[in-house]
Amino acid sequence: MDRPTGMQNLFRGRKILALPLLALLLLVVLMYRDDAKPVIKIGVLHSLTGTMAVSESPLVDAVRLAVEEANQSGGVNGAQIEMIITDCRSDAGYCAQQAEKLITQDRVQALFGCWTSACRKALKPVVEKHHHLLFYPLQYEGLEQSPDIIYTGAAPNQQVIPMVTWALQRRGKRVYMIGSDYVFPRTANKIVKKLLQAQGGQLVAERYVPLGEKNLDAIVREIATLRPDFVLNTLNGDSNLHFFRALQQAGIRATDIPVFSTSIAEAELVAIGPELVAGHFAAWNYFQSVPGDENRAFIERFRNRYGSHRVLDDPMEAAYIGVRLWVNAQRSAGTQDLSTVKNVLGQQTLAAPEGVVAVDAETRHLWKTVRIARARTDGQFEIVWQSAHSIPPAPFPFFIPRTELRAMEPVAP
Repeated sequence: MDRPTGMQNLFRGRKILALPLLALLLLVVLMYRDDAKPVIKIGVLHSLTGTMAVSESPLVDAVRLAVEEANQSGGVNGAQIEMIITDCRSDAGYCAQQAEKLITQDRVQALFGCWTSACRKALKPVVEKHHHLLFYPLQYEGLEQSPDIIYTGAAPNQQVIPMVTWALQRRGKRVYMIGSDYVFPRTANKIVKKLLQAQGGQLVAERYVPLGEKNLDAIVREIATLRPDFVLNTLNGDSNLHFFRALQQAGIRATDIPVFSTSIAEAELVAIGPELVAGHFAAWNYFQSVPGDENRAFIERFRNRYGSHRVLDDPMEAAYIGVRLWVNAQRSAGTQDLSTVKNVLGQQTLAAPEGVVAVDAETRHLWKTVRIARARTDGQFEIVWQSAHSIPPAPFPFFIPRTELRAMEPVAP
């Protein structure tokens, strides 16, 4: 056999040296291709600072959990979901500006956000102008529907109306109303006053304070003087802390004058201190204490991600299922075309932690179970009543003529 020449040895050496280089180049290419995986962007708009931060911040964690679970199960049609989180600063006008940016500059495929109705109403014209898509996770006053908004929280007939009806039947007819001075409390209370007329209730007083108000002493003194059968509380944000603290300092107990709240859930109990709210009531569609395998698994996944000390509540669950509904619609549609996705959304049902929910194609709200519960000293709620089945949404209450409903609709945030 001929021995290799010097030239052949040179080429063989170069080939041996080239192998690691080729492997390195292949690794770089693979890394680049992994980094270049397609993404689909969503905008998350919640207040991380300001008076609404205590309520809204946990919703971002719920959205993140749903996004991470979706990405772990393959993402959306081959794309990974990327969250762009914006602090709304408890400022509805600023939040609307950020929504415009997310839609036009960041090119997000959907928005998930807002707590107050003032925020939602500020975003609504932005979303509708671009024929975009917003998931709104809060119970609210109704009198609204939009082809571009999915309302995953309760309509009035799924929270405030059954709660007041239950209280009138069990506590008495004399009602005191206290709320924050913005869209939801004022409009919801207009609906409740019609309900009081229909059921023989008596409104003893109706008071409003600015969002973030800390001095509730005069309100509490009036409650102590008037001695209503119960209080309907539509305060939002950290004003609730000062309200319940003032009640305790005035010696007003839940057994004497119970408070029925529309915006206090488990997260607020932690922030306020459950000992201040224990014995009082709230109405939601979801409580962490809801029985069932779906909810137990949801709680376990959330706590594995964020810590065993964390609690879940209705707006968090509604934010979570909003992402789940959107992901399922995207996968079913097989396209990012917003018109197609919106049509598919109208056909979605979901086994949610609160129970089975379904999108009502006409109103874009969800069919939901209604629950009323009493706050406990351990920061959880004991469910005292729930509807026998899912209730169809009625954003425009049936017992009020449409001409009167139109007069109730707020003209500005």
